[in-house]
Amino acid sequence: MEHSDQPQVARSVRRGRGRPRDPAVDHRITSAAADLMLHNGFDNTTVDDVAARAGVGKATVYRRWPSKEDLALAAMTELFANEFPEPDTGSVRKDIEESIRNILAFVETPQGAAFLRMTIAESIRDARIAGLYRESVERSEERGRRILHRGIERGELRPDLDVDVALEWLSGMLAARVISGRPLPGVDRTEAYTDWVLHGIAARR
Repeated sequence: MEHSDQPQVARSVRRGRGRPRDPAVDHRITSAAADLMLHNGFDNTTVDDVAARAGVGKATVYRRWPSKEDLALAAMTELFANEFPEPDTGSVRKDIEESIRNILAFVETPQGAAFLRMTIAESIRDARIAGLYRESVERSEERGRRILHRGIERGELRPDLDVDVALEWLSGMLAARVISGRPLPGVDRTEAYTDWVLHGIAARR
């Protein structure tokens, strides 16, 4: 597989004269690839399987994506397009709770857990997918940053809060659990994790 130093999310493909590419077919193929990779893993997903699931010929797939790695990148790009909403309830605790609950509810599902595991595994394999993962994490952290800054402005959080530390622990913990093979936490941990963000480990006065 060919790697690059910078993530290459999209490639320009020269096309000769002929019928324009059908976006609906592209979506059908990438959706089929994403579904198969989530259920079977990257190594156990073949272009033949993707073509059969999408109802197209293998040549149709290869005309769009020259390799399975390129197809996987396109499928992962589509998966990463789904973003969690940014809550703004007027209460920093409620906003943090809702944000954490959304993440835990996702990784608690078989599809969400499979997505997280596959993302981390493929990020090690392909720098382009690592770039997609990094950009997704950064977008999530930016949403969290706005939540925490609103809390600081309302006086709910102390002004010297290290926002980056408050944001990075959750994604780091989830990645560590995936890499070490430990179970992922469920929604029932939402309140405990919210307390951790707001109070840490110091004794409450």
